[in-house]
Amino acid sequence: MEALWVEHQVGVCIFLLVLVIIALWNLRVLKKPAGAPSPARWPRVSILLPARDEERSIVEAVESLAGQDYPDFELVVLDDCSSDETPQLLRRLDERFDNMRAIEGKPLPGGWMGKLWACDQLSREATGELLLFTDADTRHRPETLQQSVARFQEDGLDLLTGMPYEETVTWAEKLVLPILPWSILSFLPLGLAYRWSRPSFTAANGQFMLFRRESYDSIGGHATVRDSVVDDMALVRLVVKQGMKWRLFDMTDLIRCRMYRSAHEVFNGLSKNLFGIFGYRLVPFLFVWLWLGVVTFGPLVVLVLAAFGVVTSAFSVAAAGCAVLLGLVLWGMANTKFRFGWWVSLLYPATVLLSIALAFRSLVLVISRQARWKGRGAVIRRVRLW
Repeated sequence: MEALWVEHQVGVCIFLLVLVIIALWNLRVLKKPAGAPSPARWPRVSILLPARDEERSIVEAVESLAGQDYPDFELVVLDDCSSDETPQLLRRLDERFDNMRAIEGKPLPGGWMGKLWACDQLSREATGELLLFTDADTRHRPETLQQSVARFQEDGLDLLTGMPYEETVTWAEKLVLPILPWSILSFLPLGLAYRWSRPSFTAANGQFMLFRRESYDSIGGHATVRDSVVDDMALVRLVVKQGMKWRLFDMTDLIRCRMYRSAHEVFNGLSKNLFGIFGYRLVPFLFVWLWLGVVTFGPLVVLVLAAFGVVTSAFSVAAAGCAVLLGLVLWGMANTKFRFGWWVSLLYPATVLLSIALAFRSLVLVISRQARWKGRGAVIRRVRLW
């Protein structure tokens, strides 16, 4: 039994060391978009913003987008049958900004998720060569569009997506939201993903998705993924499947976002998405989350048992301590990179535990077809084994 403990802790240490190496590599690869030379011609951009019950944030979002320091763009905002003050606020904003158009969404047809139907309508209203899909809870610095388009053109991209600064205020936000950028930094070697055209080997963020119009149309746009809970991941996978070029950037200096404002919103929001990130494949989903639990809590259990004299092997205890240290380093790198605060890393077991609970709740919601975008559109996805 003692030998089993030792082998297990050594295996966990090796696994975590590999993740640390991937994270260090990604810290070099995950760059900011700034620094690209100005293109010979600035293409027209359509900024497309779906809004449903966004009275808390819509004014700041529109003001930041309408005020972009970019020579040729339009801002199209679609009110998706809001039940709060969003329509009235949009009408006032429409009067303030000449480069903005506010439109009313049409009734939701069967088989569509609400947000995807809103984005599809927006794409048909767009007149730009480039399409930027973003969210109503984001706020953009004036240079965001200029830097992004310059980088987009310089790198010859079909899709540019990015990780904004996620504001966290409540404890639920602070404990749970770090799992998303941490998983990308730790598990997805971006340098390899850009060269290895596998749809499952990708990452994207729906808070900022800049497409070349012809590329967006060639993959069928949002209509192709109309019933997907995680549309950003579904779209980037289509981009890769057709051999197009995509890149993920660090946009924490350019975009701020507060996704959720309460524990209820955090738990419901992530429960909607976590199973969909795996493409509704049951075996990879179960393996990843169960193994993450083993890697996180196995070393802690060994240290607790050692404190009570149950585990006596000094090597086993040292290996468990090494695993905990590597876990802290890994979480510390991610939380510092994405500005959650290094001290949140000390609470990473709570982050993992809550994330596992939400992941399995996500599985239940998809199976029972209860995952929706703000009450709009049911999931019609079949769970696959692999």
